[in-house]
Amino acid sequence: MPAAVLVPIVMREQPTVLLTERTMHLSTHSGQIAFPGGKADDEDADPCATALREAKEEIGLDASFVQVLGFLPHYTTGTSFMITPVVALLEPGFTLTPNAYEVADVFEVPLEFLMNPTHHRRHAFEWQGVRREWFSMPYQDESTQRFIWGATAGMLRNFYRLLSA
Repeated sequence: MPAAVLVPIVMREQPTVLLTERTMHLSTHSGQIAFPGGKADDEDADPCATALREAKEEIGLDASFVQVLGFLPHYTTGTSFMITPVVALLEPGFTLTPNAYEVADVFEVPLEFLMNPTHHRRHAFEWQGVRREWFSMPYQDESTQRFIWGATAGMLRNFYRLLSA
């Protein structure tokens, strides 16, 4: 199933990555830390259109603050989503209005933290005879422990590998 996410880098003095925490009642990926994004609609011209539409729907991000840079490699999830990560710069000054049905919280994590491999933890377990592996990037801000894992951590790890190549 085609999908796209926005990998939004906020151009602060120290750049950050804007992430969301999904609400607990959603049928897929509930409570997880995620990039704004989702399934492609037939009306979407391309992955950029999907990512920008979803960012507007989920967090109220106005596309006039977004400068798309390019794409990361496709990421396929265990739930059969084929995600195109759309990397973009966000000009500070935007106002966000999270969709309370989908988004429990919106927050920023320093890009420097996410691109530091000492914060990339590898996990593995066996389930129904298949070995599963994933990354996590636990992050503690002033008040909240954030557990970034799964597809979001995997895409961030791909971003790290691209930047360090």
